[in-house]
Amino acid sequence: MSKRVEKYKYQVGFGNLHATEALPNSLPIGQNSPQMCPRGLYAEQLSGSPFTAPRAENQKTWFYRIKPAVTHKPFSKISNGLLTNDFSKCVPNPAQLRWKPFTIPESDKPTDFVQGLITICGAGDPSMKEGCAIHIYCANTSMENKAFYNSDGDFLIVPQQGRLDIQSEMGFLEVFPGEICVIPRGIYFSVRLPDGPSRGYICEVYNGHFKLPELGPIGANGLANPRDFQVPVAAFEDNNTSFKVVNKFIGELFEFTMDHSPYNVVAWHGNFYPYKYDLNHYNAMNSVSFDHPDPSIFTVLTCATATPGTACCDFVIFPPRWQVQDRSFRPPYYHRNLMSEYMGLIRGEYEAKKEGFLPGGGSLHSCMSAHGPDAKTFAKASTEELKPIKLPDTMAFMFESTYMFKITDFAQSNFIDDKYYECWQDLPSYFKSD
Repeated sequence: MSKRVEKYKYQVGFGNLHATEALPNSLPIGQNSPQMCPRGLYAEQLSGSPFTAPRAENQKTWFYRIKPAVTHKPFSKISNGLLTNDFSKCVPNPAQLRWKPFTIPESDKPTDFVQGLITICGAGDPSMKEGCAIHIYCANTSMENKAFYNSDGDFLIVPQQGRLDIQSEMGFLEVFPGEICVIPRGIYFSVRLPDGPSRGYICEVYNGHFKLPELGPIGANGLANPRDFQVPVAAFEDNNTSFKVVNKFIGELFEFTMDHSPYNVVAWHGNFYPYKYDLNHYNAMNSVSFDHPDPSIFTVLTCATATPGTACCDFVIFPPRWQVQDRSFRPPYYHRNLMSEYMGLIRGEYEAKKEGFLPGGGSLHSCMSAHGPDAKTFAKASTEELKPIKLPDTMAFMFESTYMFKITDFAQSNFIDDKYYECWQDLPSYFKSD
């Protein structure tokens, strides 16, 4: 695996407590909030969990900043565009759905990351901190002197086209297609587009935060290893530039202005921060004997509900890997699932549907709606010689959730592949009664 040249420096480790300074001697020693902070900075805590959460679940970060975040003008309501968290009026639809690649706006319609958010489906209520939503973003211009923060939940962002150069209160992340990043609830960030037009997928979770899945009998190593997660180092701006900050609060967008950059954090310490992960580092486990394993074996991150083993969202990938199962149908099996399955494709082909399922598009198989390989895939996989095969340049993923998603009006009437159902109609009967 070739090593990519990184634009920024990072700290490493999932869930670690990090401490970082853009200028030396900016962090107080031995306490969080001294009477006067070093360098004349303000101390400000960002809580990602209740104060009384168990120590293992408690997430927070202390900022040491030039001016506190409260120094802004009043909020005003702005248009949501195609972004929503209100699914109460959406019409239920159990059909198997597939979307063609979403179109990125032309250059004569400047659209930044926030303006380009399109809600596909979701369930729950952010005001109750329970549920999740799936969005697409399609953007063609950078956020300049503009920031965004989400009071409703965490964003798991999956770029499909174009790098994202993300500036946050904690520092910078450069996120390539084939990588993911997570921006937790409440953290200010801006997205610049160094490659021009950009598109990707987002899962927004209202419950808690993403964690690494338990490994159980796999052992101490494998899947997404904690050391491969990258965290920003402190970086700050000290200027008097006017800034707009957009806030998503209970599904609605609001805006306020500041007379300075919100990225004025000179130092910070804590365990609540944005991070990125290169999916090419994923250590996939697979069957080396027979049968296709359940897709949960490919889980990268999970966000739990209160019910053990039941996810608000499991983020699952289908990366390059070897297929070696003997006497087996190797593609994913036919399935009716208690969970809802939204799938997207970053690059290459998906093994169960090599036609029609395209990068930048997606599919949704809702709770108990039947799905599985198309007719061509079944015919090939059930008759081919079972020799070891490398699935090379591919990266599909799934947001799997216990919630039953409602689909927005926009998503039900735009970019829909009306002929998706036809991929199964040519499946013949091979039944023999004698």
